[in-house]
Amino acid sequence: MNIASYRKNEYTISMVFSVVPVVLAGGEGTRLWPLGRSQYPKQFLSLVSEKSMLQETILRVNGIEGTTDPLVLCNEAHRFTAAAQLVELGIEHPAIMLEPCGRNTAPAIAAAAFYLSRKAEDPLLFVLAADSAVENVQAFRNAVETAVKPALEGKLVTFGIVPDRPETGYGYVKAGKKGSPDSDWFEIECFREKPDEETAASYLREGGYYWNSGMFLFRASVFLAELEKFAPEIYSAVKASVSGINKDAISGNFDFLRLNAGEFSASPSDSIDYAVMEKTSAGAVVPMDAGWSDVGSFSSLWEVSPKDGDGNAAKGNVFLYKSSGNIVFSEKRLVVGIGCDNLAVIETRDAVLVADKNASQDIKKVVSLLKERKYCEVEDPQIGFRPWGCYDSIEKGNRYKVKHITVKPGGKLSLQLHHHRSEHWVIVSGTAKVRNGDDVLILTENQSTFIPLGVLHSLENPGKIPLELIEVQSGTYLEEDDITRVEDEYGRC
Repeated sequence: MNIASYRKNEYTISMVFSVVPVVLAGGEGTRLWPLGRSQYPKQFLSLVSEKSMLQETILRVNGIEGTTDPLVLCNEAHRFTAAAQLVELGIEHPAIMLEPCGRNTAPAIAAAAFYLSRKAEDPLLFVLAADSAVENVQAFRNAVETAVKPALEGKLVTFGIVPDRPETGYGYVKAGKKGSPDSDWFEIECFREKPDEETAASYLREGGYYWNSGMFLFRASVFLAELEKFAPEIYSAVKASVSGINKDAISGNFDFLRLNAGEFSASPSDSIDYAVMEKTSAGAVVPMDAGWSDVGSFSSLWEVSPKDGDGNAAKGNVFLYKSSGNIVFSEKRLVVGIGCDNLAVIETRDAVLVADKNASQDIKKVVSLLKERKYCEVEDPQIGFRPWGCYDSIEKGNRYKVKHITVKPGGKLSLQLHHHRSEHWVIVSGTAKVRNGDDVLILTENQSTFIPLGVLHSLENPGKIPLELIEVQSGTYLEEDDITRVEDEYGRC
């Protein structure tokens, strides 16, 4: 808790407040394929530092006065990835709300507001996406702290990014009159849709226009009151879904908050801009000049990445000759570019993209076409994250698959069986406690066990260092859904 004190009408006003970061982490980020996949989208990738985008977002808000641990919203498929990344940051008991289905930002933020209002008296909610980059963190924090006063006074504050070019990929917000003669915030005059280039240039010439960042700061009660006024169907459906919220009985450091799926899915799908911000008279905007980017395309990723003297942004095993303005990522193999300009070249273990750096919309269309034609590379990353650790798919062929599995200390795979495959485990390092049918084995480096099709088995790391093993699968069907779980301490079925 913090106490905000300021002068108003010659009186000192003091208010106790806390700021709860509400981090929206449910997007798919298809314009960054093949780096981002639907099963492992950009918010969980390390794109601008060694930390993931989600982790960078959390670290960025930690230095803001009055902040508490965040509430992260994501979907079912990403829950363990999000939990693991939060635990890595030292958040002892992260709160993760699972959206049963996509309903856009207004219902998601409403669910957070209803839930957090039950835990604290009318907190300030700082709503932001998990997949943005910021160059000047202190300027970012200063802007948020500027927004506290109008938010405490009942304003719905958004943050307008000071534009440095006539950008056509963002919507705009136009600032009106100042909140007060000595304030650094403005009333909102209007919102504008994504403009064409000529219109965007006119906005910069006129001044007072800012990129719409999609970040907000407001009291939970004020947002919910305006939502009830302007979007009562969303308000009622989400309120009912939060009333029926359940917690997964998960062992470990985290709980998953499950909204009532039937009630939440009954909510209309709408953005917070359309549902509330474009209609309310309580809107305010604080300018933010912090080098913000939504990293929504390879061109924007290139902008925020370190570059060589020829303007190339390269990561991994890359060699460029007589080339400029490229963004080249190599996950494994050597990538050589000769005489290339303004390209995006992305090499992963199962896919290679070569495209014009500015072709983000075309990349999105191509990903949709690949998905229609059932290319598995669209959705599935080679690396899969689980509550017990992770696996790396090394090789796959007709009737066989090879994985490198890492089990964290104390991690335990479910007691399970497979109907279509057998497995052979070879320990690389660490200690494994294995149940194989009726046998319980302790295996160490260079030891192995064979698990026939249909036999109950489990794997546990009882040691203090990561357990690593190679798994060789063979059979007629080798997908991840060929698992029948009998017992699982992480609550999976």
